[in-house]
Amino acid sequence: MGLTSNKVLALAVLLAVVLFAATVWLWPRLAKRGWRAVTGRIGLLLATQFALFAAVGLAANNSFLFYGSWSDLFGQKQELGVVVDHSAAGKRIKVVDRQRLDVPGGARWAVGGQIQKVVIAGEKSKIDSPAYVYLPPEYFQPQYRKSNFPAALVVTGYPGTAENLIKGLKYPKTAYQQAKDGKMQPMILVMLRPTVAPPRDTECVDIPGGPQTETYFAKDLPKAISETYRVGTKPENWGFIGNSTGGYCALKIGLHHPEQFSVAAGLSAYYKAAEDPTTGDLFHGDKKAKSRANLLWSLDHLPQGKSSFLVTSSESGEHNLKGTREFIKKVKAPARVSSIMLDSGGHNFNTWRREIPPALVWMSGRLKA
Repeated sequence: MGLTSNKVLALAVLLAVVLFAATVWLWPRLAKRGWRAVTGRIGLLLATQFALFAAVGLAANNSFLFYGSWSDLFGQKQELGVVVDHSAAGKRIKVVDRQRLDVPGGARWAVGGQIQKVVIAGEKSKIDSPAYVYLPPEYFQPQYRKSNFPAALVVTGYPGTAENLIKGLKYPKTAYQQAKDGKMQPMILVMLRPTVAPPRDTECVDIPGGPQTETYFAKDLPKAISETYRVGTKPENWGFIGNSTGGYCALKIGLHHPEQFSVAAGLSAYYKAAEDPTTGDLFHGDKKAKSRANLLWSLDHLPQGKSSFLVTSSESGEHNLKGTREFIKKVKAPARVSSIMLDSGGHNFNTWRREIPPALVWMSGRLKA
């Protein structure tokens, strides 16, 4: 059983409950002063505490996916990555694995779709990053073999992992179910983390003398995907959605590149680039670039394209409520803005899982194949 298996979590919870009950039941027998009684009390307490912490740790890991496997947890995966040269062959995307979606009949691509693990090489930015591409069932069905599909970049928070988008936030399964229920059109999802130059948090900025992250997301990724899959190259073919740092990136790229993305959704986004030890010096004294990375400043000082924005927050639990309201006020025609405002919800996976289904439906309604 894998580290993230629900069976492992259930066994850990069951063990904690059994040990707690055993402690209560056996405590009167161990209420003596002999070394055996003292050792027994210590053993039961330590075992119960260990089982409890293991259950809590497994639950947290299942939600946030800090570790993907037992070998990952114990540091047994030490082999180095393999550099794949894509430019020599003229191909920007290398497929390294394929997996099914956990739905009825999912073993057949035409029924459940397919998730491809890929490496995407940036032509202009010279950045290579791993990602996952979800292809809906219709992509493999004969009647759609000549059809294009809308696509959306999906970016998690910092530091995050792309696996979080599949296992924790369940983007592919949500898109599959919403399309099956007729609430949205089939869409291709390109899922990755914002840390394309790990471990640095580049905030989707083109850093002078450093990683050209904005170019990678705004130019290289859409071009590589459109050249490899049946996705158009017009703004109405492309959306961008993310949470936290990914939400900031989605809104930033959507605001600054309406020629590429017509739709952008920021879930629990913030509205100016973070600057801390994880980011380093992003702007090297360039005040114009720093101002441009502030989305509220950009809305006031830069032209707004024909883009649609979605922002989310909650009345209680989120720290971006004030900035979200300011963002909404500053969006002007021809741009449009929508929002999801929860009564309460923190900066966490549970909140985003409540927002993702309506956000995908909203995005699908504004994209074209």
